[in-house]
Amino acid sequence: MYRYAEGVASLWQRWIVNPVMGLLRRGADPDTLAWSLALGLVVGVNPLLGSTTLVALGLASLFRLNIVASQVGNHAVYPLEILLFPVFIKVGDVVFGTPNLPLAGHALRESVKRHPWHTTRLLWTWEWHALIVWAVFAAVAMPAIAFGCEPLLRKMAKRVGPGQVELAE
Repeated sequence: MYRYAEGVASLWQRWIVNPVMGLLRRGADPDTLAWSLALGLVVGVNPLLGSTTLVALGLASLFRLNIVASQVGNHAVYPLEILLFPVFIKVGDVVFGTPNLPLAGHALRESVKRHPWHTTRLLWTWEWHALIVWAVFAAVAMPAIAFGCEPLLRKMAKRVGPGQVELAE
């Protein structure tokens, strides 16, 4: 158990802390980084599987946020995207009153074989409902994450100091 915790801490350090510290050393604004990370974290769990990298890239560019930080946040939550996909689908079912998605593989395959067009339309309906639920979640979660990260990032920025860029030799 202890080695597992060390491994997680090491990954956290390598994949999250080090890249963020590097951006701060290069003079990135902590407030912009907070919003960039929040964008990446929120987009990273959207229920449109396979879209997060491009969506985060496009939105970070559109809102002039830090693209690297948005991708750090996006990729950090990839496992959560898989875990939250059925949650967004289920909440969408409840909110919009659609029939349950047959998540069992054999039921879905049978439905596609017998009624391909109808099944495709239903899948898109479930997906759109899940995306709407996610959008509401994102509208609440993104500012909460950004406002929560800002003080921490400001402290980190003070710690590294302005303009302390380390050049690799």
